[in-house]
Amino acid sequence: MGIFEKGFEKPSPIQEQAVPVILQNRNVLARAKNGTGKTAAYIIPCLEKTDTTAKHIQVLILIPTRELALQTSAIVKEIGKHMGVQCMVTTGGTSLKDDIMRLYNTIHIIVATPGRILDLASKKVADLTNCKTIIMDEADKLLSPEFQPVLEQIIGLCHDEHQICLFSATFPVTVKSFCKKFVPNAYSINLMDELTLRGITQFYAYVEERQKVHCLNTLFSKLEINQSIIFCNSVNRVELLAKKITELGYSCYYIHAKMQQANRNRVFHEFRNGATRHLVTSGKFAACFSRDV
Repeated sequence: MGIFEKGFEKPSPIQEQAVPVILQNRNVLARAKNGTGKTAAYIIPCLEKTDTTAKHIQVLILIPTRELALQTSAIVKEIGKHMGVQCMVTTGGTSLKDDIMRLYNTIHIIVATPGRILDLASKKVADLTNCKTIIMDEADKLLSPEFQPVLEQIIGLCHDEHQICLFSATFPVTVKSFCKKFVPNAYSINLMDELTLRGITQFYAYVEERQKVHCLNTLFSKLEINQSIIFCNSVNRVELLAKKITELGYSCYYIHAKMQQANRNRVFHEFRNGATRHLVTSGKFAACFSRDV
């Protein structure tokens, strides 16, 4: 029912390949482009495997950024809303006390950033000893040098007979070395060469620096744009461009890493809910907006 209500009629190629393999409790190494259905490719089998009569954490979904974790947990709740599955999201920058209180209740699936879940697990608040499914989304970012030691500790706190499923668009050397040690006999899925994003046409406009705002204004006035996301390469440019777009008479929000987490969450959710037409953001949040289930 959850799948039907999301409007899914048939599985995408990544879902078609990944879902049955994950249901077999095998390790998975999956490469596919953003927007091809990676999120649902692991959420659907994780929900299917969850035993709602059990009172412990069964699935851990690790996400590199707070905003992406919030988005992923929302999809878990949407697809699994008729199943009685209890899903919790926990990230850095939010109240640790609130997370501890929520973990007194039954939680089946946790969506988390690595640092926060390790903190909770080390404090014996989040019990991962019965967690048999570990999902790593955006694995290339999760396995950066600063994250990898944390991930190794988290894996050591989970059930000995666990499966690990890595999803990413790229697999650099760090991922390969990690897989050799922690993800033995992984089933490999690679859809990077065969699959292109359907229904998307890309255009490139070469303009001088001083012409960029005028170009945006022309696009806004000539095209029927429901919503747009504009990426900038610095915090200062994000705020300056958002101000100029507002001065042109268009509704516009902005989001960047130097904002307080509560304000970032508010902007993120209001944009998703259609409260504003245009969003200016830094590259840090590209993964949150470039993907779809």
